Amino acid sequence: MAITVNNVIEALKHVDDPDFKKDLISLGMVQDIFVDGNKISFTVVLTTPACPMKDKIYNDCVEAIKKYVDRDAEIDIKMTAKVTTTQNKNDIETLAQVKNIIAVASGKGGVGKSTVSANLAVALAMQGAKVGLVDADIYGPSQTMMFDVQNEMPSKGQLNGKHKMNPVENYGVKLNSIGFMAGPDQAVALRGPMASKALTQLFTDTAWGELDYLIVDLPPGTGDIQITLCSSIPLTAAVMVSTPQPVALSDARKGIALFKLPALNVPILGIVENMAYFTPEELPNNKYYIFGKDGAKNLAENMNIPFLGQVPIVQSIRESGDIGRPTVLQETTPQALAFREIAQNVAQQVAILNAHKTASKAVTA
Repeated sequence: MAITVNNVIEALKHVDDPDFKKDLISLGMVQDIFVDGNKISFTVVLTTPACPMKDKIYNDCVEAIKKYVDRDAEIDIKMTAKVTTTQNKNDIETLAQVKNIIAVASGKGGVGKSTVSANLAVALAMQGAKVGLVDADIYGPSQTMMFDVQNEMPSKGQLNGKHKMNPVENYGVKLNSIGFMAGPDQAVALRGPMASKALTQLFTDTAWGELDYLIVDLPPGTGDIQITLCSSIPLTAAVMVSTPQPVALSDARKGIALFKLPALNVPILGIVENMAYFTPEELPNNKYYIFGKDGAKNLAENMNIPFLGQVPIVQSIRESGDIGRPTVLQETTPQALAFREIAQNVAQQVAILNAHKTASKAVTA
């Protein structure tokens, strides 16, 4: 019996997306089905190029075709992605093509928030996403150094006939920072209102273009910058970074509480535990929990918030930041794999959040 397109459709109804718990056909994730004899080809459109379930979905599709269509079928599956969004396109002109804006925050300083921001942005770009990064740490900008662009400046650009800045780009990430406006030895001496205005201009005066994710590296704490961002920029969600010890976790709770205030109401994608453990190079199977074990992981569980992953204490992470080459670029090291997993989990949670928002709008419409 000849294989038909309908045979393929019926078979793929047995393949569920692990996150959305629905089959690929119902979700509209299968396109361009083509059948020629026993040769079958089609495209699966994922919700992000950083999908952690990509391999599982691929293998499940192959298994379904073999089981329900033809065991001897020659199968060609193209895996592509279209990042989802629920942003209001009319809010801010320069953000009109930015699908998701993700704040990376911490309750206290020194927990590695900027390191996580840089590696998250680069990891998403390495997996095929279009990514930008705003260094919103007005008083302590560090991303120009972490991206090795201290000696560069945003160029003059235009958007719809208006003068704008073109962001600096490195490692596939578009970047703008107050650090470009101040010299390495120059203090950024701005009072609250001026600091908030400077932050807003990084968004509104930069021609960001088309982005899947715009990562925002916030300063630590719960002050003017955080409140300005939440009230004036259409944030998709926030990621909280903490180390495992109680003093950091206490401040992380306060940071989460700020985003959950009814006046701000920013969803929390999850918690990243940085400096989770130390493994000596000469003892690769040993883990030493210098700051306590699983503190942020347990906090995520207690607050019913997704846990996005753990990053170990590794000297090369610090060294990579200092020389302007984020450690995730090393690709196969344990710390690079940790950041890659965190990026996949962030992308996954964004897709789930957007799906729930879309469903809620459909119900209330």
